[in-house]
Amino acid sequence: MAAATDPVLIARDGGIVTVTLNRPEKLNALDTASWDRVRAAFESLDADGDVRCVILTGAGGKAFCVGADIAEFDQVRSSADKARAYAKRIHPAIESIASCRHPVVAAVRGLCVGGGLELACMADLRICGESSRFGIPVKRLGLVVAYAELRPLVHLVGPANAKQILLEGEIFGAGEALRMGLVNRAVPDARFDEEVLAMARRIAEGAPLVARWHKKFTDRLLDPRPLTPAEDDESYHCFDTEDFQAGRKAFLAKVAPQFKGR
Repeated sequence: MAAATDPVLIARDGGIVTVTLNRPEKLNALDTASWDRVRAAFESLDADGDVRCVILTGAGGKAFCVGADIAEFDQVRSSADKARAYAKRIHPAIESIASCRHPVVAAVRGLCVGGGLELACMADLRICGESSRFGIPVKRLGLVVAYAELRPLVHLVGPANAKQILLEGEIFGAGEALRMGLVNRAVPDARFDEEVLAMARRIAEGAPLVARWHKKFTDRLLDPRPLTPAEDDESYHCFDTEDFQAGRKAFLAKVAPQFKGR
């Protein structure tokens, strides 16, 4: 069992797993060890067939995540060579969220800035409290967002909004994030936990193979290459699953289906 002081905590409630960034004293800023733990957590969950939904959130209530720990910059990002080596370490951690086959919900409370916003962009859905704040103010540090980190933001909000976020470098509220499409839902702070869990339960109650296929197919359509015949054919594989038979029979019987992920 993970200690309460571990930088990344994992808690399970049935098929719903919560991954918590756990450095609240640093607003959940991620040092290199924390990045490694994020990668390990999501790679482990990806391999777990019993998972139905993953919630990614931050501890402490003040921040989801404020990105990379700037206290480490002298050691890991003080030159181009060091920054390249650092990127080779953190980019797999960021990618592990998107490549996790299960649906991932970023539950944002408080600050979600810099690399923290980049992390949230890797999730499939984002829900935030109404007092949450967002931004990537790296212009103040003289830093550039690398292609691997920028691509998900552009895909999510479009080039014009991505440029506004980066060029103006402002910290903005939940209403603006919702307008941009950066978050799917902004909810009252007092109902935040309730709404996050409700979203996760709606995902988890569906057929898990279907959720994984829909995530995979949607992400694939961002790739401009034509679909191969095998890829196109995969969209019919669901008809040979036990879950489809269970869902069809439950629908006709007007009862809730019991999906097993097979």
